[in-house]
Amino acid sequence: MTRTITPKGRNGGLRSLVLLLFAVAGVLLAGAAPASAHAALTGSDPAQGVVVKQAPSQVTLTFSEKVATNDDSLRVLDPRGKPVQTGKPANLSGTTYGIKLKSGLGKGTYTVTYQIVSADSHPVSGAYTFSIGAPSPTVVSGTGPTAGGGTVGALYAIGRYASYAGFIVLAGGAAFVLACWQRGAGVRPVQRLVVGGWLTLTAATLWLLLLRGAYTTSGKFGDVFDLGLLGPVLQTKTGAALVSRLLLLAAAALFIAVLFGAYTKREEGQEKRDLTFGLAIGGVVVAAGLATSWAMAEHASVGLQPGIAMPVDVLHLLAVAAWLGGLTALLVALYRAPAETPVEAAAVRRFSRLAFCSVVTLVATGAYQSWRQLGSWSAFTDTRYGQLLLVKIGLVAVMVATASVSRRWTRRLAGITGPGAEAEATAGEAEKATETEKERVTTGAAKQSTDKSADKSASKGTGKGRTSGNPQRAEQLARQRAAMAAARQKRLRDGDAHRFGLRRSVLAEAGVAVVLLAVTTWLTQTEPGRTELEAKAATSSSAGAATAPTNGALTLDMPFDTGGTNGKGVVSIDLDPAGVGANEMHLYVQNPSGKPFDIPEVKVEFTLEAKKIGPLPVTPEHITTGHWSASGVQIPMAGDWKVAVTVRTSDIDQVTVSKNAQIG
Repeated sequence: MTRTITPKGRNGGLRSLVLLLFAVAGVLLAGAAPASAHAALTGSDPAQGVVVKQAPSQVTLTFSEKVATNDDSLRVLDPRGKPVQTGKPANLSGTTYGIKLKSGLGKGTYTVTYQIVSADSHPVSGAYTFSIGAPSPTVVSGTGPTAGGGTVGALYAIGRYASYAGFIVLAGGAAFVLACWQRGAGVRPVQRLVVGGWLTLTAATLWLLLLRGAYTTSGKFGDVFDLGLLGPVLQTKTGAALVSRLLLLAAAALFIAVLFGAYTKREEGQEKRDLTFGLAIGGVVVAAGLATSWAMAEHASVGLQPGIAMPVDVLHLLAVAAWLGGLTALLVALYRAPAETPVEAAAVRRFSRLAFCSVVTLVATGAYQSWRQLGSWSAFTDTRYGQLLLVKIGLVAVMVATASVSRRWTRRLAGITGPGAEAEATAGEAEKATETEKERVTTGAAKQSTDKSADKSASKGTGKGRTSGNPQRAEQLARQRAAMAAARQKRLRDGDAHRFGLRRSVLAEAGVAVVLLAVTTWLTQTEPGRTELEAKAATSSSAGAATAPTNGALTLDMPFDTGGTNGKGVVSIDLDPAGVGANEMHLYVQNPSGKPFDIPEVKVEFTLEAKKIGPLPVTPEHITTGHWSASGVQIPMAGDWKVAVTVRTSDIDQVTVSKNAQIG
């Protein structure tokens, strides 16, 4: 006989769970910092904190990836706080951007502020200073724009959490119904759960689209309702992803209507099997499309191997939805499904297998994503991204351990626990037969008692007839019978230790899942460990850039990114004595972790733009791994020379980076 898991009635347990989930989510989201920069500043000219002899003609900034700019993205302020830049920011080469400066700038400390949007959709803002002639006091305060922070940043983070949660409940709940418990398509609580996921994802997507303009520009809450910012947002990759998500949600609405409408009315047979197959194919396509709307605009779309990373990210999101969303649907079915449509133990077994496949997929895709975003073992402990990833891995381990407990309860319910399973099943059937007999006797006694009560009430007529035909009295009796039936169901449910254990273990899994989702949302807003380490390496390398030691030598450090495999690193030039006439030049190439490595070709050019001299090409000779050298490099006259280095890392991947330096 088919064993079933009877539902729990209305009680405070589910309400307590909901309150706990909201409390945990609120604490995690409240404690999360605003979205971290995903495109890091890896170099600048003039460099941070340096003192240059002559006013530069422009300021250049180099980031770890390509960024989006607008007219106000780069600003340079004099000691009194007045802008001294002219024109618009321009992409000079690769990931280097520049802004022209006014001529005749005086001595003092100047502040450079930047506010851009990284290729993975997150706003980046910051500021630094350099001085002309000598440092001076400045009236500029703060660290520049507040894009991505404040109230708007917090609201955007909440919207991201809600969108992930909505997608997981929508996709995972539908998958649970089709793959594990098809009778659940007609269960009201399950229907409300899936529809609630759709509504949450739709509302969160609209909310993110409305917030996006203020989130990436001013960071002011008042600008959230400025529809003038919506036009530029729609022209960005993130805006296109959000609009695509809304269109796919329209298709998802049609899917839900069929699943909870026509599908529930079909009788078992070939026609229903065909409809199940069609819904499964359509559901997978829509769910994959929704997952792609995240992959195409966030971490997976930039950096190493985006062609592989995006499909892997889609698989990762689908596996998360199947596991956590299915778990949520199972929890609702265990606690809220009506007595006439209980969730069968076979459905729980099917979900257990689905969850196992999801976990295997999560481990495989998560390992690739971890390698891609971290790049080294040290990044696990040395970066915020790595530390959060360790927390996420720990939570997944806790969920897997709890899920193993659920699997044991499921096997016991199904009567497949081992050699004693047959005896246990026989005993269970005998127990159930006994309970059925007790119910029959109890029902008969209750019916007799009810009939006597009705007759007694009827004997107290009003003079116009008996009260046995009173509709109010009939409703009262119906409520009494329903209460008695609910009490019997509760006794049966609470008397089965297997069902009780399964509900508790699933409840524990759901609690961990909510925390896991919050950590994952925070993780997507955090700068990848690989980028953070590269930025630190470039910053430390550039700390001594454009400096002239006592022996007269000049050192220039320039980060580069050709966009190909092994295309990131730092190229350093040592010029000695950095004067007019012959010079000795040494060139070093290092990867982001500071280790030397070879590249197919490197070339250097010197240009004195003020005197229209150059470019003067220099082709250094390869000495050893990561080291090139050239002797007799002629500098014809003193001045502010532009030193440009062309780095080629493959047959098609190359980039030119440059810095200005006083030579002679």
